[in-house]
Amino acid sequence: MRQRRRGLWLVFAVVLFGLASWLMLSGQGEEEAPPPKEVAFPKRLRPAERERMEKRRTYVMPVVDAGTEAEKQPVRPSDPLLAALPRGKGKTAVVIEANAIRHSPIGEMLLECLMNKEGAELERFKQETGVDPFQDLDRMVLTDDGVILSGNFGDERLKDLLSSRGSTSYDYGDGARLFEPPVPQPRPDGSTRRGGPQVGLWNNQMLVFGRSADGVKEVIDRVEGRGPDEPPVISESSTYGEMYGVLSVEQLKKLFPKEQQEMAARLAEVAENVELHVDASSDFAMTAQVKGPNADKVTDLGKSLGGALSLARLQAQAEGKKELAQLLDFAKVRPDGNEFKLELAVPLDVIKEQLAFCREQQGAQDEKPREANPTP
Repeated sequence: MRQRRRGLWLVFAVVLFGLASWLMLSGQGEEEAPPPKEVAFPKRLRPAERERMEKRRTYVMPVVDAGTEAEKQPVRPSDPLLAALPRGKGKTAVVIEANAIRHSPIGEMLLECLMNKEGAELERFKQETGVDPFQDLDRMVLTDDGVILSGNFGDERLKDLLSSRGSTSYDYGDGARLFEPPVPQPRPDGSTRRGGPQVGLWNNQMLVFGRSADGVKEVIDRVEGRGPDEPPVISESSTYGEMYGVLSVEQLKKLFPKEQQEMAARLAEVAENVELHVDASSDFAMTAQVKGPNADKVTDLGKSLGGALSLARLQAQAEGKKELAQLLDFAKVRPDGNEFKLELAVPLDVIKEQLAFCREQQGAQDEKPREANPTP
């Protein structure tokens, strides 16, 4: 599968993670900014999310009896995607509710932008794989070791594509099939031809992309109950929002720009991990919960971060950047013992304004054929 097509799977993740930063750094207003509106931040499971959580308990892992006979006993159904997540401290797993975002106001606008630029490529992807990313993709998980997708992946065209170009495929575990790319071959110029990612397809409802076959097998093992006896890094009670998960401090450090490496180093020293939740059902509202074993150090870090946000707000006001100043009004740090929460938000009205260029570009494209072929 070509790199460009594989990138389509990650388009929502890239766009949404960059959206808040892009909007905060864009635009210069000339008029006084109105008072900030109220934004609802994600705090806990809402009724619809609880219902969604319960419906996803679809897989019953067989348990072998400790006796002499391999008698299988029923156990409580589980969500196979959560079971696939990594275990232990210092791990990263961020879940993107692609289907929920697709049907949100923000998702509709992003889809319009994407279709204007990549519509033909998306249609070709659907024809070749039988997979419609906007209908068949339910969730996407980004981890330290790769990507996990859940949805409807039973079309034979997808399996044929994964098996093509010299790949080796074989069954693994109770319900998985693994697709290993050919061994990398040297090119005449001395470079190496990459074989592509390792891929696992579980029960036609989960695709696993990893750097190694062993890594993909570990994910399948966790789903089917052969993994370590530890809970996943994301619990059911934390599956609220359109994006949620845990970032290791090592991964978080990579997100800081060079001029903020001192703050990144302090964060890595103080925090154990960062739990993220994003509500994109209307406005874009994010909470980042930072925890650490030393309450005093966590409190000091929260104060430093809060001071930096206040300084940035004052600087934006002094430089006449009204839109940026208004957006920073939604950036707050809320301390609580050995943890603090960072809140960031971008109101839907601001997003609509900034994404208006998509419709303008599409309108300009629609006008070109009319100019080329004027009506007599």
